[in-house]
Amino acid sequence: MDPSTLTLTELRDALRRGETTSVAATTAMIDRIVAYDNTLRSYLAVADESALEQAAAADRRRAAGEDGPLLGIPLAIKDIICTAGIPTTAGSKILEGFIPPYDAFVVARLLAAGAVILGKTNTDEFAMGSSTENSAYVTTANPWDVDRVPGGSSGGSAAAVAAGLAYGALGTDTGGSVRQPASFCGLVGLRPTYGRVSRWGVIAFASSLDQVGPFGRAVADCAALLGVIAGHDPRDSTSLDAPVPDYEAALTGDIRGLRVGVPREYFIEGIAPEVEAAVRAAIDDLAALGAEVVEVSLPHTHYGLPVYYLIAPAEASANLARYDGTRFGPRVEGADMIDTVRQTRALFGPEVKRRIMLGTYALSAGYYDEYYGRALRARTLIAGDFRRAFETVDVIAAPTSPTTAFRIGERVNDPLSMYLADVFTLPLNLSAACGLSVPCGVDSAGLPIGLQLIGDTLQEARILNAAYAYEQARPWHRRLPVVPALEP
Repeated sequence: MDPSTLTLTELRDALRRGETTSVAATTAMIDRIVAYDNTLRSYLAVADESALEQAAAADRRRAAGEDGPLLGIPLAIKDIICTAGIPTTAGSKILEGFIPPYDAFVVARLLAAGAVILGKTNTDEFAMGSSTENSAYVTTANPWDVDRVPGGSSGGSAAAVAAGLAYGALGTDTGGSVRQPASFCGLVGLRPTYGRVSRWGVIAFASSLDQVGPFGRAVADCAALLGVIAGHDPRDSTSLDAPVPDYEAALTGDIRGLRVGVPREYFIEGIAPEVEAAVRAAIDDLAALGAEVVEVSLPHTHYGLPVYYLIAPAEASANLARYDGTRFGPRVEGADMIDTVRQTRALFGPEVKRRIMLGTYALSAGYYDEYYGRALRARTLIAGDFRRAFETVDVIAAPTSPTTAFRIGERVNDPLSMYLADVFTLPLNLSAACGLSVPCGVDSAGLPIGLQLIGDTLQEARILNAAYAYEQARPWHRRLPVVPALEP
């Protein structure tokens, strides 16, 4: 048995049957990281010693008769989520060397469930990007083609899971940063309802949009991870105090009578023909499984991109004002305090600087109402579109991204082209909806294509089951990357 080919839930079953151990699975992951990650560059920090200690503890717990949803499962964590004793840089030089003294809520939940933390994965700086090229440290490669991006900003997490360097991972999704890399890397990636998962201990980008979400090879993997990290946290004022269902038990595969809406605004000029064909074929498969497919309209979709790029930078401008060299992180000494702050903040990368300046301008006196205020009003229109659609349908089906993974360097100097990579994921984040991406095919170059399934507030179980039904009919997740550069 090659442990790297197992999904998270398959490894859990093997552990329960005594066919392998957590130490063996963790060792296999560490060996693969050593062998392959010089090519992929998915990890920024590998906690091999503590991971093996956690694995040994998990094996002892299992030997004593304990069990749990993640007991002994090796996972990776996006480097924007705080981990006690493991560097957390947010992919930025301005936090280089920062080691948190505490675990984020989601990390504490994983550890309590017996998970093994392998390390921290690469991210666009402060999660600002769609390709992981904005990391201050390395550019992560896509396991399906190492000359292409894995998506972003959670590209390191996606690449690690796709390449068999972790059994699952956590990312964050502010404008599509879990779903888009999941699409590019042939994974399942879930963006829960805002507030479904606590953001306590997650380094903030845009506070009204940020949400932690899981990656897995299969739908059941994401269901298992969400079941552990979801729940109320009084330390996060936006955390929803709502019961957490059994997401795994909800995976019946029965979608007979499910009403699936297809938004006409998501099939537009600029979408790659192979992407459109694969997504429409997947929607036909849902219909064949018993779903009722109807056309819906989300008429304010075209506002999504400009609205997001006013609100998110404005919130980033406020959140990143704390990095001034006086409280934490590196400090660059200048001639006086103002010069010190100026030089310290020069450690921000170009994309972060661009968004800080955009956001500061949008919030400035004389422009607040014209830009930020209008964006907030337009946001209510976008949210209203989803609310009205869910009065008549249960799930919305659409492409995750208009294209498959693009080449490294292809868009890095063209911000608008880069921003357009998230045109189908941004609107969801501006609403109260949840969504996921599930593999639904490949293009002529063998690159994965993702189907996006969107659900109403707190309807994660519904979209997970719809994705599971499709996955059982079309098991694209069984197709693994075969890249010569990754061969032993």
